[in-house]
Amino acid sequence: MHKKTTFAVSALALAAAISAFTIPSAKKGNDPKVFKVGHRGTRGLMPENTIPAMYKGLEAGANTIEFDIHITKDGQVVVYHDASFTPSYTTKPDGADISPEERKKYTFYQMDYKDIRPFIIGEKAYPAFPEQQRMRSYAPLLGEMIDSVEAYTKKHHLPPAYYLLEIKSSEKTDGTEQPAPEEYITKMMAVKQLGKLGHRLYVQSFDMRPLQVMHRRYPNIKLGFLTGDKKVTFEENMKALGFTPYFYNPYYEMVTPELVQKCHAQKMVIVPWTVQEADKMKELRKMGVDGIITDYPNHFAAAGL
Repeated sequence: MHKKTTFAVSALALAAAISAFTIPSAKKGNDPKVFKVGHRGTRGLMPENTIPAMYKGLEAGANTIEFDIHITKDGQVVVYHDASFTPSYTTKPDGADISPEERKKYTFYQMDYKDIRPFIIGEKAYPAFPEQQRMRSYAPLLGEMIDSVEAYTKKHHLPPAYYLLEIKSSEKTDGTEQPAPEEYITKMMAVKQLGKLGHRLYVQSFDMRPLQVMHRRYPNIKLGFLTGDKKVTFEENMKALGFTPYFYNPYYEMVTPELVQKCHAQKMVIVPWTVQEADKMKELRKMGVDGIITDYPNHFAAAGL
């Protein structure tokens, strides 16, 4: 009896969540003319995937902020790139370094968010990005980040931001670094702030499985497939995915005029990653790409974007 009641409540909760996202199908006219995407906010200028990075990315020239998410042990959605704290730019709450040997015990899916929040992002020097401002920050919850960005753009009279959310997952790490796709999507879409974004929300992943779940359960949300595997053809990816996504977002060195044509022939948008120099941005735009993902949104102006 108890199990039946629990199932009924869960089914109602799922139905309500899906209903909340039954928004009118967004048309191309609702999108930016050119997707100017700040990668992890703006990794080149601020500590990545932090709230200040999102602010700076929009100030510097992005109209879209890209970020990564993970599910915590207590079922919350945290913004961070790797599945565990990255020692190169994150330190323990007391400022001490994270050793390679102990890193696995700081896997988000094995930690409650209250134990994640005190870790420090941004104080440690990050030689890979010498222009990055040093500051003390943390890994925010997804809902908190959205609320903060929405309030910031309104206060500073900036255009409403577009959000390019990347689901981090892999079939090899189901159950250890993240839940299986169905549960992952349920927990992600329970973040109520996502429903308020409407056509300004995009979801992408290298992992086809959560995209397939999203396509089935939330057909009006625009999805993107990420690829960096030069050994797999466009046609092979499309066949394996099983549906036509809104975005096809490859590593920038994989972009050719032919690939752009193939995407456009299927009415897909192509936005390559991660493009750092203005001259390369110009070159890719001449090929016909629909946008650029970069760590340096401040280079958009020099690229004429």
